[in-house]
Amino acid sequence: MRAVRERNEKLAKQELAEALSRRASTEAELLAADAQLERAQAEHRAIAAEVETLGATELLARQLFLERVEEQRGARVGELRARDAEVAERDAKLVVAASEHEMLNRLKERRRGEHDRELAGRERDALDEIATVRHGRDSR
Repeated sequence: MRAVRERNEKLAKQELAEALSRRASTEAELLAADAQLERAQAEHRAIAAEVETLGATELLARQLFLERVEEQRGARVGELRARDAEVAERDAKLVVAASEHEMLNRLKERRRGEHDRELAGRERDALDEIATVRHGRDSR
């Protein structure tokens, strides 16, 4: 049982590490999306200032591109929230697995202590009995 709990704790640690890695990757993707959005917005503002030289079709295409970049960024924000939730879930599972493992370790140690005390008591009783027998022989 203890080996199962220990394995569960190790598995929970591994799952948390993987979730943290996925979260870090998603966070990096969000930062890249932020940078892309900033570039697209700056470009859009610069081009919008030159409205006289651009046709309505090109302005519309640029606006659609900007909206698509904003949607992609929004998707990354949603992914990051999902990764945060996953990390929290994995962390909670690790806490449970670790506490179960620790509980079994404490139980094992308590039982070992009880066993040691019982064994010491038996040894003491045996020594007392030997001493009593010897004392009885010595009295004769």
